[in-house]
Amino acid sequence: MSSTLAGAFGVTALFVAVLALVFAIQALRARTVSSDHTTPSTVPEPEPPTQPEARPGTVKSELRRLGKELDVTRGELKETLQHLAVVRYDAFGETGGKLSWSMAILDNNGDGVVLTSINSRADARTYAKEIKSFTSESKLSPEEEEALDTVRKEAGPTVD
Repeated sequence: MSSTLAGAFGVTALFVAVLALVFAIQALRARTVSSDHTTPSTVPEPEPPTQPEARPGTVKSELRRLGKELDVTRGELKETLQHLAVVRYDAFGETGGKLSWSMAILDNNGDGVVLTSINSRADARTYAKEIKSFTSESKLSPEEEEALDTVRKEAGPTVD
C-alpha cells in the first residue's frame, strides 16, 4: 500500500474521530440540559446569611452582583469537558509510528467520553464510549483504561 493511501486512511480516521467527539459532546449536553429541567443533579448549597441590600449602582451592590455571577459560573465550569489525556500506541505491531490512540475527555464529575482510533495497514476503526463517574458500562481496552486513569489523576484534587 502506498504512503499516500495510508495517509488518506489516517486523515479519514481523524475526521471520523472528531465527528464522533462532536456527536458525543452534543449528546452529553442534550442529556444534561434535559435532566436539569426534570430533577436537580446536585443538592443546592445553603444560602449564606444575607446582608442588607445595598443601593443599586453602588460599588457594594456591584460587588455582590458580580459575586453571585461568579458562583454561577463556577458551578457551570464543573460540568465542562476540561480534562484530557491521550495514549498513543501501535495496535498491531506492524504499522509502526504509534498511529492508534485512545483519548479520554471528562468534566470534574468524571463524566465524558473515551474516543479510540485503531489503525492498521488495511483500515482504521474509531470507537466512542460513554464515561460516568470515571466508569464505563462498556468494556474498556487497556489503553482506554490508561487514558482514563491519567485523567482521573489529573482531575483528582479538583473533583468534588
